[in-house]
Amino acid sequence: MVAVSPLAPSAPPEMPPVDGVRFATGSAGIRYKGRTDVLLALFDKGTQVAGVFTTSKCPSAPVDWCRARLGGGKARALVVNSGNANAFTGKVGADAAALTAKLAATATGASSKEIFIASTGVIGEPLDASKFTGVFETLMAEATPDRILDAAQAIMTTDTFPKLATATAEIDGVPVTITGIAKGAGMIAPDMATMLSFVFTDAPIAAAALQAMLSKGVKSSFNAITVDSDTSTSDTLMLFATGAAAKRGAPKIAKATDRRLKGFKAALDGLLLDLAQQVVRDGEGARKFIEITVEGADSVKAAKRIALSIANSPLVKTAVAGEDANWGRVVMAVGKAGEKAERDKLAIWFGGVRVAHKGLRDPAYDEAQVSALMREPHVPIRVELGIGKGAATVWTCDLTKEYIAINGDYRS
Repeated sequence: MVAVSPLAPSAPPEMPPVDGVRFATGSAGIRYKGRTDVLLALFDKGTQVAGVFTTSKCPSAPVDWCRARLGGGKARALVVNSGNANAFTGKVGADAAALTAKLAATATGASSKEIFIASTGVIGEPLDASKFTGVFETLMAEATPDRILDAAQAIMTTDTFPKLATATAEIDGVPVTITGIAKGAGMIAPDMATMLSFVFTDAPIAAAALQAMLSKGVKSSFNAITVDSDTSTSDTLMLFATGAAAKRGAPKIAKATDRRLKGFKAALDGLLLDLAQQVVRDGEGARKFIEITVEGADSVKAAKRIALSIANSPLVKTAVAGEDANWGRVVMAVGKAGEKAERDKLAIWFGGVRVAHKGLRDPAYDEAQVSALMREPHVPIRVELGIGKGAATVWTCDLTKEYIAINGDYRS
């Protein structure tokens, strides 16, 4: 049995049901017999949908399927399987995606255009979608609003804990609920969202407004995390809005610029960041949660690029794993980032302790003090470039021997 990450939350949060959403999970034998490997989420008629997907030039068949149908703006069901990514599988993979949607559409009585699918697991292995035959009918009968924890567990692969988050907001004085799940532990350097994440709300918000908020929200959350610098072929983040809160008086919102969405936007952004950080905390083999802030850069874009250069550096990550305050590795990562930097203006902090200043080791540097900080599970690193106003924060984890062991044995 795989040990739970030491950075995991002490317990899953209490997850309130979202009016208009039901969940069921089961076993289709996609890769292993007797293991829960399929999730079916059912949505009330009229549910609106938005999504962001991997920028990989080798996207999975489910990503292609969802992209092609997102423009319709409506969803009746979501199917997610683990154990097989259905990626790099050619026409066979496309046919498997279509069959999955067809079987789900038949079971739910919906159009296949309103069925969204996602897959996670091994790349390059054909997915036998015929294994879903009869499964969706069973799940339809079992679906209930309170099984979101089961849903989060069903999509896990190398994850050591289920990732869930919830938030509430008000739209014109009417409370609405937002809940979400995510999976991911390795192959994490999203360039759109995360490995797989699904967010649900009862707010009556149109698809176009959802899309605008989601596309903006990922920039400082899922697009600001990295575990190993690798962007997945399957990265998918989708947001579903049932609109059920309209029955309680919530107004229907058509545009993301509507001022009544201020609280909802803040709650959604907070939930996305929560889920994204949980992915980092479950990074394969992780023992340290690393927060990297870059300030004083030439631009926000430059700050983020430098921060990711630090976060993706194997030398920085292994130094943190060894609890070694080797700030010289941070200097290296800043210098190689390809963005404007001036050596003699550079300052670096580990925790609240400045270790380097104006291109030199800080005169007050105390190795023992910083070493004590490095033993903490949360390691903040801050870099001040002193040349502009650009700032960005990204999150990552350390790189340990366990990461190599997990990925060396992944397909066995």
